Amino acid sequence: MNHLNSDLLRTFLAIAETGSVTGGAERIHRSQSAASLQIKRLEDIVGQAVFDRHGRGVVLTAAGQKLLPVARDVARTLDSTLREMKSDDVQGKLRLGIPDDQSKGILAQIVAEFVQSHPRVELEVTCAISIGFENALSSGSLDLAIYEVAHPKPDAEVLRKERTRWMMTRHQDLLSRDVIPVALFDRDCWWRDAALSSLEALGRPYRITYSSQSVAGVAAAIEAGVAIGLLGETSQTAGLEPIGAQFGFSKTPESHLILGGAGDDRTPALEAMQEAVRNAFLDVRHA
Repeated sequence: MNHLNSDLLRTFLAIAETGSVTGGAERIHRSQSAASLQIKRLEDIVGQAVFDRHGRGVVLTAAGQKLLPVARDVARTLDSTLREMKSDDVQGKLRLGIPDDQSKGILAQIVAEFVQSHPRVELEVTCAISIGFENALSSGSLDLAIYEVAHPKPDAEVLRKERTRWMMTRHQDLLSRDVIPVALFDRDCWWRDAALSSLEALGRPYRITYSSQSVAGVAAAIEAGVAIGLLGETSQTAGLEPIGAQFGFSKTPESHLILGGAGDDRTPALEAMQEAVRNAFLDVRHA
């Protein structure tokens, strides 16, 4: 006899709360196809559909509405029990740097789960553009940081690599203009340098029409049709499209997300956070 399990219920809960399979899959760090297969298995077990497709999203059926409070209770009970059993005596202060464009995704989840599992640790989080994090580690003003570089050192711990791409809105042909409008980061950093090098190699007139300190700001300008801009592939939204090589842009560097620590002072709190970060990114790669 088939039984409901918590993994299926968590997938169901994530999709129900976000209103779409895509959104639910992102929340639980799985692919859309994997989440869809789990929902199919759930529906096979209960013998009824739990979602109706509605436009680009989903809505709960009567069976789904009945299942929703059960799924919430199961997830809440299991999470609470796990926190109580895993709670430990790790204590102290940990200063962590997180890139601002990552704060709403997986890294925010890592911080939340760490605080729940290690309540005696005083966590001081700096959420900002990450170009200064490496120097902050060297100076001792941060204990641990996650930051992006184009060319990591040989001994660097790389959490993730992604391609960088020129992108523009799907609704305007900005490349047909005589002078290409460009959105850039407004500080000296490798992202800005890579974009300017690519534009110089292109050999077409351009004008910087927008600048921002954050990925979100640059992405918003691109989606609004203000300019084209250089982003990582994971920043692409439904309103953006990559600019293909046929337009003459040269290949831009990969972005490497690095986990870096300050020196050799490895406290229990630091080691616990490093393990939490590594495990989370390992789960994403295997999802």
